[in-house]
Amino acid sequence: MVVATISDAKILTEVALKSKAFWGYSNELIEGWRADLTVTSRTIQTCQVYKYMINDEVVGFYVLNTPNEELVKLEMLFVLPLFIGKGIGKELLEHALNKAIISNANKIELVADPNAIPFYKSQGFLVKEQIGSAILGRFLSLMQKDLKQ
Repeated sequence: MVVATISDAKILTEVALKSKAFWGYSNELIEGWRADLTVTSRTIQTCQVYKYMINDEVVGFYVLNTPNEELVKLEMLFVLPLFIGKGIGKELLEHALNKAIISNANKIELVADPNAIPFYKSQGFLVKEQIGSAILGRFLSLMQKDLKQ
């Protein structure tokens, strides 16, 4: 895992967009989510952003915010489609969990795309509530994991 720098913002955004598109969403939906999937220089300056490299290529990354009252949020975790299912997402998540524990967070929280729920459940996250999304009839899951077990 390598700390991301401001110069990585564009490539991290591309990884996020390609990863989201892997799940069969239309180009219109992906473009509609571009702002939410954009990694900005401010994000890199204010959050913990780590990238996963293979042969000098960024193939995945995560964004972990600063803990607030012992709760930390995993804002993003994306892996390029070619590398999905190869354990990279799990490595990224384990790294993020370790960073959260070091920061004295008691819980980690995220909002999961429906396609990501099985992955996060397999890693010990529980669904806390359903959140409506911009798409009528589509829900995202607020998921949480206790870090003090």
